[in-house]
Parts: sequence; structure tokens; C-alpha cells
Amino acid sequence: MSRDTKKTGFWKTNMGFVVINALIALCVVIVLLFCVLRWLRYYTQHGDEVEVPQITGLSPEEAKVLLQASSLTLQVIDSTYSSRVPLGMVVDQVPPAESKVKHGRPVYVVLNAKQRRQVVLPELSDVTYRQAASTIQRLGLRVDSVRYEPSQYRDLVLSIERKGEPVTAGTRLSEGTGLVLVVGKGLGQENVQVPNLVGLSLTNCRSLLLASHLTLGAYEYDEEPTEETREKFVVYEQTPTVGGILREGSGVNIKLSRNIEKALMNSSHEEENEFF
Repeated sequence: MSRDTKKTGFWKTNMGFVVINALIALCVVIVLLFCVLRWLRYYTQHGDEVEVPQITGLSPEEAKVLLQASSLTLQVIDSTYSSRVPLGMVVDQVPPAESKVKHGRPVYVVLNAKQRRQVVLPELSDVTYRQAASTIQRLGLRVDSVRYEPSQYRDLVLSIERKGEPVTAGTRLSEGTGLVLVVGKGLGQENVQVPNLVGLSLTNCRSLLLASHLTLGAYEYDEEPTEETREKFVVYEQTPTVGGILREGSGVNIKLSRNIEKALMNSSHEEENEFF
């Protein structure tokens, strides 16, 4: 039997049939893999990427136009307050600028609030500077500076100011507002005269004492005040009395009442003492 006849006979055997089917199956698999890879390349737009533009600091409308020019979309996910950008503008973006992304991908943004959040200033007088500064920062306010004044207690907050004016507890402030802390530095070396506090509210009393380089000592009410009535109380008695001499930073004790007649009576008495 010739060699050609042997070869032809092999492909007609069971072994030859198996080999032929295996080769056909292999070819089919290779073609399918090729087609799948081409489809995946098309579906994922492999290599077809765009650069994310910088949109931080832009308005949502401006950011949307800029993203659309790069075949991207805008999606707002949150708002917050930041002093880094104007109100209502984009404060943060994901993915960041100059990232490479696919066409049509959304860019997630956080907007700066359109108006500042309002916070209520708590009572911070007679607490330590560190405690007051920590509370102020936690509320979203700023401590712009610290001014030291004579006081019988070192490092205690005497008052809080904004733009040169005292700010009292309960005042509503915009988030990000800068404040000045007036802090005690201990007794000074100079002697000062005690001013007349009778008839003043607690807030005005503190301000006048600070201006005189003195501090507010103990204070008491002749009846229990409420949140509504507290501001109606005025000083009707003080110790030391008007004209007394104290070292800088010393405290002056006061008593307060809603009874204006008490204050008027003591005010007249103080004026008589000053006259004589």
C-alpha cells in the first residue's frame, strides 16, 4: 500500500475524525474570542478618553457648559460652606481636574452654599482661652486675634468682639465670621478708678469695666431671670462703689434687678457720694 493511501486512510479512521473536529472547534473558539475582544473594545471605548476640565470655582451653569464641551455630564451630590470659593460655586469635584475618563462619564460636584449657615454664639465669658477658641472653631467661626487685658484671672475670656464691637451670648453669626477674644493677663501695675455701673445692663456693665481696665466679678439677681427677662435687669448696687481705687484687672461685684426704682434710688445715692 502506498504512503498516500495510508495518509488518506488515517483521516477516515476514528482518530482522524477526532483530530478534524478538534481543529474545527479550535478555529471556532479563536474566531469567537476575536469577535468578543472586538466587541468589548467597542463597548468600553478602549483608548477613547477625555481629560476632565477644572471646574472648581465656577457656577453650576458654567461648569455644565464646560463639561458638555468635553462630552461629560454634571451631577451635584452635596452642598457645604467654604471660604475658598464664592457662595453658590463648585467647591469640589470628582474625578479631579486633568484626570482621564471615558466619554459621557458624570463628574460629581459639591457646591458652596448660597448663603452662610447661621450659628448661635454660646456663653464663653469666664472660660479658658483654649476652651473658647475650640468652641468657636467647632461652630465654624474664626478666631482672628487675641487681645490681652488686665484681669485678676489669667487666660480667662473677658469678652468677645466683632469689628470692634462686643458680641454677647445668643447672637446669631454667619459661619466663617472672624472674632477677637479679649483674654485676661493678670493684674496690672496701675491703679484705676471704679466707674458708675448703676442702671447699666450686664452687657453694658462688662463693656464699661473693660474700657476702664477692670473686670466683672461676682454678680447676682434679686429674682431668678428667664431668657426673656434677662436683658431687662440692670445694676442697682456695686462693690466697690463709684470712685473707689483698684489695681488694673481687679473685679467689681454687682447686683441686678428689674426694679428700675432700685437703680434710680442707688444712682442718686452714688451721685451724692461723688458730690461730697
